[in-house]
Amino acid sequence: MRYARLLTGTALAVAAGALAVPAAAAPGPPAGGLEIRPATVTPGSTVTVHTTACGPGGTAAGDASAVGAGTFTMAPSTRPENGGSAAGRFEVPPSAQPGTYEIVARCSGSGGSGAKNKRIAGDLMVTITSTAAAGERHERQLPKGHVKTGVGGALGPDPVQTAAGVAALAVAAAGGTWLLHRRARGDRI
Repeated sequence: MRYARLLTGTALAVAAGALAVPAAAAPGPPAGGLEIRPATVTPGSTVTVHTTACGPGGTAAGDASAVGAGTFTMAPSTRPENGGSAAGRFEVPPSAQPGTYEIVARCSGSGGSGAKNKRIAGDLMVTITSTAAAGERHERQLPKGHVKTGVGGALGPDPVQTAAGVAALAVAAAGGTWLLHRRARGDRI
């Protein structure tokens, strides 16, 4: 049963990754939609959203409340490689659950009469962990210091108790050896 869950989870993760790669690898925003970078994130990540649907100089009001991030503003991009698109950012809350969420925006501003109030959307996939995030969490969660198991160790934090324990073991070993030696000689104990 445990292996079946593990294999099912691995297969779903591979399938989700395979489906997310084409969307993330697209060279520009989908026609009339939102380009979400990165398209697959972990909770707590920052997401950048671009669109050319609002026209040059256009703005938009974004809504990421489906994932719990609330609203955000999309302003005309100042980067020449974005070609007159509107851009905005929001942070995925740390409490976000895994799944695919629709992020929407409504055009406003001076992007042209056809763009005013135009609704545009794109999908954001939230996953539990990414490979890089899992490695970072693993490094941060390594235990440090003494492990308090109740069993003790060869060298405890108190050298007096350690010396007393070693002395008690030495006396017990010497006494046991002496009794075995007498028994082997045939002496009555």
